[in-house]
Amino acid sequence: MTIYPSQSLAAAFSTAFLAALAVMVVLRLWLARRQIAHVGAKRAAVPAQFSGRIELAAHQKAADYTVARTRFGMLALGLEVLVLLAFTLGGGLQALHEFWNARLDGLPYGIALIFSVMAISGVIDLPFALYRQFVIEEKFGFNRMTLGLFFADLAKQTALGALIGAPVLLAVLWLMARMGSLWWLYVWLFWCAFNLLILFIYPTWIAPLFNKFAPLDDAPLKARIEALLARCGFASSGLFVMDGSKRSSHGNAYFTGFGKNKRIVFFDTLLGRLQPTEIEAVLAHELGHFSHRHVLKRIALMFALSLAFLAALGQLIDAEWFFNGLGVHAQNTALALILFFLVVPVFTFLLTPLMSLLSRRHEFEADRYAAAHASANDLVQALVKLYEDNASTLTPDPLHSLFYDSHPPAALRIARLQGN
Repeated sequence: MTIYPSQSLAAAFSTAFLAALAVMVVLRLWLARRQIAHVGAKRAAVPAQFSGRIELAAHQKAADYTVARTRFGMLALGLEVLVLLAFTLGGGLQALHEFWNARLDGLPYGIALIFSVMAISGVIDLPFALYRQFVIEEKFGFNRMTLGLFFADLAKQTALGALIGAPVLLAVLWLMARMGSLWWLYVWLFWCAFNLLILFIYPTWIAPLFNKFAPLDDAPLKARIEALLARCGFASSGLFVMDGSKRSSHGNAYFTGFGKNKRIVFFDTLLGRLQPTEIEAVLAHELGHFSHRHVLKRIALMFALSLAFLAALGQLIDAEWFFNGLGVHAQNTALALILFFLVVPVFTFLLTPLMSLLSRRHEFEADRYAAAHASANDLVQALVKLYEDNASTLTPDPLHSLFYDSHPPAALRIARLQGN
C-alpha cells in the first residue's frame, strides 16, 4: 500500500490535533479540580483581611457558587470536546457537506453549511444554558429571568444573528472566492470595519432590543458623576440605567459605544446597592480604562490577532492535509472557515494566561486611576459589596486565578488600593 505525502501530513496533523486537545482537556480539568479543592478548603472561615466586612454565610455562599459553577464547567467541557470530535474526526462536518453539496452550490451552500453547524451547536448547548440559568443561578438566588423571557431572548438573538450574520458571511465567502491569494487581507479589512460599525450602533440599535434604558434621574448622583467626567475630561452621550434586574440580581456598570457615541450604563441592581460615593469610585475605575486607552489597545490586539489567524488560514486553505487531518475529504472556503475556527481554540489555549495577565494589569491601572480621581476607600467598599452580591470567591486557587482570571484576586486588589 502506497502512502502519499499528503496522507502522511494528514495523519501527523490528526495526531497533533488530538495531542493539543488532550493537553487542553487535562489542563482544564486539573485547574478545575484545584479550584474546587482550594475554595472548599477555605470555606470554613472568612479571610482575615475581610473579617468584619463579609459575613461567614456570604463567604460560604460564594464558595458554594464557585464550586457549583466549576463542576458544571467540567461537565460542559466534556460535551464541548465530544461535539468538536463529532464535527471533525467523527465525520459530522463531512456528512453536512455531502448533504448540502447535493442540494446547493456556491454562496448558498456555504451559508447553509455554516448555519447548520451553528444551529446544531446551539441546540446541543440549549439544555446546558437552561440548567445554568434555572438551576445554578436559581439555587443561589441570582436568577430573575422567566422561562418565557429566556426563549424570547433566544428568539431575538437567533433572528438578529441571521439578519446580521447572513450578509456578513456572504461578504466573507465572496471575498474568499474572488480576491485571489490575498483574500485574507480583504476579509480582515472588512472584518475590522464591521466590528467598528457594531461598536458604534450597538448602544442605540441593538442593546435596546433586550433591555430598557432610561436616563439617570437621580439629580444629586447625576451631578456628582458629571463633575467626575469633567475632572477626567471624558465626553459621554448620556448616563443611563438598565433594567438588569429583570434577568439577574448581579450588579454591574459599563461603557458602551465608540467615539462620540459612548454611553455610561448602570445596572439598576448596582444603583440600589451602592452609595453615591461608591458609584463615583466604580465609574472612576471605568474611566481609568479609557484614560489608559485599554479599550483601544484591546481592539488593536483583537484586530492584530484576527489578521494573524486569517493569514494562517490563507496558507491552510489549499492544504489537503489540513482538511483530511480533521476528517473532511473535500475542500472549499466554507469548510476551511468552519474547520479553522473549530480548532483554533485548541491550539491557542495555552495563550490564555497571557491574555489574563494583560487584563489584570489593565485592572490595576484602572484602580490606580480611580484612587487618584475619586476615593480609594470608597472603591474598596464598593468592591467588597460587589464581591458579596455577585458571590465572587475571595479565595480562588492561585494557579486557576493566574490562568483564567481577567481581574486580580480580591485580596490583592484591595491591598494595593489600601497601599499595603
